[in-house]
Amino acid sequence: VQYCFENINGSCYKTPWSSGIRITSYVVLGFLTILTLGGNLMVMISIAYFKQLHSPTNFLIASLACADFCLGLTVLPFSSIRSVETCWYFGETFCRFHSCLDASFCYSSIFHLCFISVDRYVAVTDPLIYPIKFTVPVSGIFIAIAWTFSLVYSFSVIFIGANDKGIQELVNALSCVGSCQLVFNKTWVVVSSLLYFIPFFTMIALYSKIFAVAKRQARMIEIMSNKTQSSDNYSDRVGRRERKAAKTLGIAVIAFLVCWSPFFISVIIDAFLNFITPPLVFDMIVWFTYSNSAINPLIYSLFYPWFRKAMKVIVSCKMFWLDCSTMNLF
Repeated sequence: VQYCFENINGSCYKTPWSSGIRITSYVVLGFLTILTLGGNLMVMISIAYFKQLHSPTNFLIASLACADFCLGLTVLPFSSIRSVETCWYFGETFCRFHSCLDASFCYSSIFHLCFISVDRYVAVTDPLIYPIKFTVPVSGIFIAIAWTFSLVYSFSVIFIGANDKGIQELVNALSCVGSCQLVFNKTWVVVSSLLYFIPFFTMIALYSKIFAVAKRQARMIEIMSNKTQSSDNYSDRVGRRERKAAKTLGIAVIAFLVCWSPFFISVIIDAFLNFITPPLVFDMIVWFTYSNSAINPLIYSLFYPWFRKAMKVIVSCKMFWLDCSTMNLF
């Protein structure tokens, strides 16, 4: 039996992984961390540098990238060590602070995704007055709400210990020196889950309406421009348009659902069934959730040609000796 701290009574047990498993785990988790940092940093630099990208929608995307970048910079490195070593070596106070940052950036990412869906809904369903409704100040209000609420909620609940009130006996039974596992009582589990499910169902509803409008517009365009074509060719073209719209609009919702749902389902089950999820399984679920921060740049940026063009300029370092900030990216 190995302990996290050999000379301290009440130390947690340490899982003795083989060298091959530890090295492989560090490589995989390190790659995910670097992908999260690099992808989101590229998004932030692109939108901040190129003036043509200064729009309300892109400011939301840049703020989303900032939340995911902060998660990769301040949370994932310490979580990687905890996962591979199966011990927390950074103290109880920093454990609380680390958990607060973790929750803050994750909830901020969720709210940004929800606000982006609101932005896209207004743009598609009401394109004529969209520039009047969704301005830079409105985008700034959404960004401020996402950041302020996430930070205030996370620090007020976790850092002061409100999350484990009423279950002190269970906390004492599960706690040991070298552990950094937060336990939530049923009340805060329900509240935290609602902060996930409400944005999720909002995104589902909005993207469903967006898809319906896009499908209707695709049919109208085909009818107006291809009246002389055969009905078979017309049906094929409309079908391709609808599938493309479904893929583009649904990929964000699917990624969000796949990455986040297992975590909140596990948390709810643990709260009401006395934490039956094995630690290793729960840790894998947490990292699966973290992967959404690495996927976000691919979904909201790499699918846009302007981002690929901006990335080539940044990677080639042309921005340092040429005035590329006003170049045409579209």
